[in-house]
Amino acid sequence: MALEVNGQTIATTEDGYLEDFNDWSKEVAQAIADADELPMTDKHWDVVEYLRDEHINNNGAEPNERTILKAMSKLWGEKVSSKIMYEMFPAMPSKQGRKLAGLPKSTRKGGY
Repeated sequence: MALEVNGQTIATTEDGYLEDFNDWSKEVAQAIADADELPMTDKHWDVVEYLRDEHINNNGAEPNERTILKAMSKLWGEKVSSKIMYEMFPAMPSKQGRKLAGLPKSTRKGGY
């Protein structure tokens, strides 16, 4: 599979994850979101940026749902429920978020 972004072909896996982490950009993330019919808000971008930061700066960390909830609650200054997070990312916040962030598919089992 592949995405067309700004005249470039970006290779993806069968599941829609980037084959090369270095191909990521906000435009690529938006193309992935469009393919998933996921409207991106500032809060979506907060999650994407958090997941990228954790992966890049924490030795490939793969935060689970609870860790994402805690981080976003702190960032947004409000209690974030898993219901809200799953409304934002119906295909699982940690997995769909990683896909949008251009990160490899999660190797973790389970979600919470």
